[in-house]
Amino acid sequence: MGELSYPLAVIGVMAAATFPTRALPFLLLRGRENHPLLVYLARVLPAAVMTILVLYAVRDIELRQVPHGLPELLAMLVTAGLHVWRGNALLSIGVGTGLYMAMIQSWVAGWWLATP
Repeated sequence: MGELSYPLAVIGVMAAATFPTRALPFLLLRGRENHPLLVYLARVLPAAVMTILVLYAVRDIELRQVPHGLPELLAMLVTAGLHVWRGNALLSIGVGTGLYMAMIQSWVAGWWLATP
């Protein structure tokens, strides 16, 4: 295979595998939008997925080392508070992520790490 044909073939195989898996639920569930199971899943899955994502994000926090997860906790509180206050996911996630990155990349992280 040529230099360009291999990456194109890989992308083609990935597209051929991904497209049907994304389209199949819409094709199979057409006309069943009000099925009780689907209504239930639409109601509970967003909170379940967010819970799993939060637990995954904080799984490696070292509570025995300074700063004891303080940047993560503050960022989560700011994110949750902003989302409750404004109801804008993009704003709350963006500000929470920015705050977290600022805390771990700035002098604040050095101050926390220097504290005995």
